[in-house]
Amino acid sequence: MIDFDPVAFRRDLHAHPETGFEVTRTAGRIADVLERAGLEVARDVGGAGVVATLHRGGQAIGLRADMDALPIVEANTFSHRSRDDGRFHGCGHDGHSTMLLAAALKLASDTRLDRTVHFLFQPDEENGNGAAAMIADGLFERFPMSEIYGLHNMPGLELGRFGIQEGPFCAFEDNFEIHLTGRGGHSSMPESGVDAIVAGAGLVMQLQTIVSRAVPAGEHAVVSVTGFETDGARNVLAGRVQITGDCRGFSELVSTRMETRMREIVQGVAAAQGAEASLSYSTSFRPLVNDPQCTRRAADAAALGAQVNRAYGRVGFSEDFAEFLLHRPGAFILMGNGTEGAQAMPLHNPGYDFNDAAMPHGVAFWCNLALGGAGAA
Repeated sequence: MIDFDPVAFRRDLHAHPETGFEVTRTAGRIADVLERAGLEVARDVGGAGVVATLHRGGQAIGLRADMDALPIVEANTFSHRSRDDGRFHGCGHDGHSTMLLAAALKLASDTRLDRTVHFLFQPDEENGNGAAAMIADGLFERFPMSEIYGLHNMPGLELGRFGIQEGPFCAFEDNFEIHLTGRGGHSSMPESGVDAIVAGAGLVMQLQTIVSRAVPAGEHAVVSVTGFETDGARNVLAGRVQITGDCRGFSELVSTRMETRMREIVQGVAAAQGAEASLSYSTSFRPLVNDPQCTRRAADAAALGAQVNRAYGRVGFSEDFAEFLLHRPGAFILMGNGTEGAQAMPLHNPGYDFNDAAMPHGVAFWCNLALGGAGAA
């Protein structure tokens, strides 16, 4: 086994964050270490992904980590803070990549491993495009696997604890963009124009009825308006309004109902105000649904040396790993990042940091899972 310091490696990735598909340095460093350890390595899968393989016969499984950072300015002042003020590992992907890399190195020297393992390092998880790009590049044809697994750290969950949920686990994310066109004019003569702000304000309120009146009571759903832009001024009635936001839930049924009702509301409110309207509605992340058998396997692997909540409950954030689960059975699990300091800050918070003390738990989980319950050495 080659000499490898996971903490130093993780902090180097944190100090040099890369976003989207532009993860050249990150992917290169990971691939270089894997090649030195003797693994078979494929670079540029899906444009920027890395897939390393340990060939040991048997049915192959896939283990996935994400590599990309966020376009956020980091607020931390420690020595390994980001050296690029526009990019920041505010979701822990630096830790995810390091844990999977460390597990691959351990498994490469473990004679008990009797199955083939593909280690997937994915770009552009944050924008929801990386998994689809790797799949489109022939991921499952080039690297056949019967199951696939993913892991994410969870601030606020204690170290040494894991959480998982059978069935729907992470929400889908649908994005909407609404354009309202009225007729601008002087603020002293509103009767001569069509005030797009009044139409937009009414529309924002009506959108909140989607969850309470269009979605079945037993289903979870959220509609959030996150942007409202106009071309108005202090004494100018707005002629145009742009409203943006997202919708979340856990089933395709909910997604379809939300889009259908939103289109009806947009056209109805616009007509009532004498304005014109258009709606763009798209899905960025699909709902993540854990396979029951794979969920049990992941929970059993985590339980070898850690505490596991097997009915953690659904979580409202979205995860690009869901795209892989449309093609292969698998499971996604959460790992405690700690309850104090930067490690307890919410994901995507400028003050967040991945907890280095969590890495042994993540590495052990990956090894236990690959070994099929034999336990990490």
